[in-house]
Amino acid sequence: MDIRPATVYDLPGMQNANLTNLPENYVLTYYLYHALTWPQASYVATDASGRRIVGYVLAKMEEDPKDGIEHGHVTSLSVMRTYRRMGIAAKLMRLSLRGLAECYNAKYVSLHVRKSNRAALHLYRDTLKFEVTDIEKSYYADGEDAYAMKKDLTELEDIDAQVDEDDAYLIEAVQNLKLNENGELIKDSN
Repeated sequence: MDIRPATVYDLPGMQNANLTNLPENYVLTYYLYHALTWPQASYVATDASGRRIVGYVLAKMEEDPKDGIEHGHVTSLSVMRTYRRMGIAAKLMRLSLRGLAECYNAKYVSLHVRKSNRAALHLYRDTLKFEVTDIEKSYYADGEDAYAMKKDLTELEDIDAQVDEDDAYLIEAVQNLKLNENGELIKDSN
């Protein structure tokens, strides 16, 4: 498994992960705009073969921030179901946060999460230390409310420490994966 900055060649795989896992979908040109405009903000995780995208984070800088403060925004995060609970989403997020802060001088990052998405809320609030700043009524097309969340990026030491911890956890998780000769995941029969 590899986690690296996303390239334009990864966009169809990112879109596939999005369509497979999330109800909010984007056209390919939206991904392309992100990749070309903020290349150090989005990352992908690939399977052992390096050919299949198993997770991604799509992030950007807010172009006209309402508060006048340069900040990033996480547009989308997704990890394929069989690769979840391995720390991949946290690692993708931390790399994106670092890219937004170091390359684009983001002072903070914002995102939205469905109120019903407990796993994502746990990741953002408890693991990554985002704060809920507001509830946006009927934010999603289906009418569900969203938590508006924010994380200060002015001090990155906590991110650095967690990236090292994530690396150790991810290495162990990958070593425990069972793959066939083509690098595809063999599903456990248990």
